[in-house]
Amino acid sequence: MKVLYFHQHFSTPAGSTGQRSYEMARGLVSRGHQVTMVCGSYRGGSTGLKNSFIRGIRQGIVDEIHVIEFDLTYSNNDGLIKRSWIFFKFALYSVKLALSLTYDLVFATSTPLTAGIPGILARWFRGKPFVFEVRDLWPELPKAMGVVTNPLVLGGLSLLEKLSYYSAQNIIGLSPGMVKGIAQRGVNENQVKMVSNGCDLDLFKCDLQISRPKGVRATDLMVIYAGTHGIANGLSAVLDAARVLKSRDRNDIKLVLIGEGKLKRALQERAQKESLSNIIIFLDAVPKQQLATLMASADIGMQVLANVPAFYDGTSPNKFFDYIAAGLPVLNNYPGWLAEKIIQYDCGFIVPPDEPKLFADTLEFAASNRDILKSMGDRARQLAENEFNRSLLVKQWVDILEATAI
Repeated sequence: MKVLYFHQHFSTPAGSTGQRSYEMARGLVSRGHQVTMVCGSYRGGSTGLKNSFIRGIRQGIVDEIHVIEFDLTYSNNDGLIKRSWIFFKFALYSVKLALSLTYDLVFATSTPLTAGIPGILARWFRGKPFVFEVRDLWPELPKAMGVVTNPLVLGGLSLLEKLSYYSAQNIIGLSPGMVKGIAQRGVNENQVKMVSNGCDLDLFKCDLQISRPKGVRATDLMVIYAGTHGIANGLSAVLDAARVLKSRDRNDIKLVLIGEGKLKRALQERAQKESLSNIIIFLDAVPKQQLATLMASADIGMQVLANVPAFYDGTSPNKFFDYIAAGLPVLNNYPGWLAEKIIQYDCGFIVPPDEPKLFADTLEFAASNRDILKSMGDRARQLAENEFNRSLLVKQWVDILEATAI
């Protein structure tokens, strides 16, 4: 079958962002299907296209995927108004393709929620089967974070959410909280499936050369965070813990933050102001292969989020799956389904939100008990292999699309 796939932030492994859509599209190709991927230009991502844009669009074949890229550059550093405008334009351009191209099934993945618009119109105006993937619950999460407060905007997002859900024959959620939240909107439970993010076991099991970043000694406890530096990520908690470690003269513990985001500069300025440079190290986002090398030199991966209850079961963060694929123990600072997995496999540490002293205590305990980190890391890898093997999850995902198209 021919699948028209909409993901505004699509990236190949050459980029420094998540590559779920690339892996899913490759899974379709391996089953003999044709995929047209429609996307924008995402900072930190790489669509694989190098040719010039002509009238705001470029296209080509990347690893047997037909990629159509709009000249719409998006960054997490952009303000809300600019991002909203880019979301709207991507949806508008996508609608034109959904109503004109030849295909058998349309698939759209959020965020943003506006990604569902071409799928809605393809379903009702062309009678095409439609599968919608939910990566974040909108407008629940923006409302809970206080990012969107205007009741008219929230009402419009809620309406779009309902239209997306009720137009799709099947809906995929990436976490238990997402699946539950979708069902609570009145969607038939049989139409809602969970396919979480997965672990790239091949990338992280390679014999990688260990090379620690500048400023991290071989004897230091290296604790890594790899992801967006935004409001939702709650990285102030890491700096709070660093301040406690500084007061205890624990310069042998290094907290390495890798990535980009709207709050990165503010975090860097705070770290400089509080003289935390002996503990906090900031690095730019890197491609996944280089990230795997950095993780091979780390001792612990940090899974941190802002203390927003809607996050507890409603997120499926890529970084967590990279950590466990790399065989790293995970330090998690909020309750929820991932915390339960860490407890079940005894593959890391759970600290309560907004408790910097306990956060620092846990890091000190890890630094003084290095021997348990190896066994924790082995169990983290077991969790990756047993429950989050990406190749198996891709198969489940493709099965859903094939069943929808029948």
